[in-house]
Amino acid sequence: MATVTDDTVTTDTVTGDASPARGPSGAGPPDPVPPGSGGPPPPPPSSPSAWWRAERVMPHGLRVAAWLPLVALVLILVALVWKAMPAIRFNGFGFFSRSVWDLGGAYSPIVSTGGIRHPQGATYGAWPLIVGTLQSSFIALLLAVPVGVGTALIVVEKLPARLSQAIGFFLEVLAGIPSVVYGLWGFVTLGPFLAHHVAQHVANVMPNVPVLDFFRGVGPHNTVGNGTGLLVVGVVLAVMILPIIAATTRDLLRQVPRASVEGAVALGMTDTEAARAVTIPWVRSGIIGASVLGLGRALGETIAVAMLSGVILGQTTTSLYGNMTTIAATIVSELDAAFNDVSGLAVSVMAELGLVLLVITLIANVGARLLVRRVSTTALPVGRGV
Repeated sequence: MATVTDDTVTTDTVTGDASPARGPSGAGPPDPVPPGSGGPPPPPPSSPSAWWRAERVMPHGLRVAAWLPLVALVLILVALVWKAMPAIRFNGFGFFSRSVWDLGGAYSPIVSTGGIRHPQGATYGAWPLIVGTLQSSFIALLLAVPVGVGTALIVVEKLPARLSQAIGFFLEVLAGIPSVVYGLWGFVTLGPFLAHHVAQHVANVMPNVPVLDFFRGVGPHNTVGNGTGLLVVGVVLAVMILPIIAATTRDLLRQVPRASVEGAVALGMTDTEAARAVTIPWVRSGIIGASVLGLGRALGETIAVAMLSGVILGQTTTSLYGNMTTIAATIVSELDAAFNDVSGLAVSVMAELGLVLLVITLIANVGARLLVRRVSTTALPVGRGV
């Protein structure tokens, strides 16, 4: 058998097969071509250094990202406190109990009180704003939570799959509608409807006794207005936060084990009893969280409330149908006039209002977290009639 050997190929004269040339030792692959000899360059060695560096850097980047929300909250709080400090010194604790709101005359002389410059006659009281914010948010939660939870139960438990998906899609669309559209709808359609066809009848039948007189109209003729006031604001806010509560509760209900619900029904419970004894306790901490999300939007809603509340400053409403305002609506409606105050105190008062609203929101969230922690450690009820 004859074999021809050169630098690159060894050919078997019998079979005609070509095989890679061997190195000088006669075994193994050929020796690598030295650089500069005219041959192809050797492939770069595979090194895990780039991936290794990414693995080392990624945990540090994730830690930084985890701290960003807290840092942002602290920066916002510090900026508000710094900007509101002149108003805090000028107003004192009476800011939370006074009802008078007076920016002072536009051409009033600038005077100084305690080292704080302000227009003569300027007085600020946030009590009506705080009360209006809490009242409207309470009405919104009172209406939206039962409807939202009930809607989620029907969508998950009773409706066919296609209809359930369609309703879920419309809930998500409802959550994405801008607030100014809600305000316009409430001003043009919902407000006049409630005033002429619902509120007037309720106000006429309510007795003039403590507590129930809040549901009477304003004045001796039980006037309910023409579509603005606390009731309209509360209903519109309820519609705005309803998709948040319903969609979140729907996703939670889909995680409830079907075996637990079916077992309750097999033990003799009706669908209502099974929902009350098994389904709702299983997701109640999540429902509280969803309600707090809705409450956060209701507390901070601005444009829709400013369009529907009547924006009356300096007094609290004594009727469900009276004009009122909230902290957020006051900030957006009074900010332009505040910039005309050459002393700068009015802008500082706006910052103080923002600080008060932030504190109210934080208190609501912390209280909800404590409540969630309390109810999430409670065992699920078992048995008929629990």
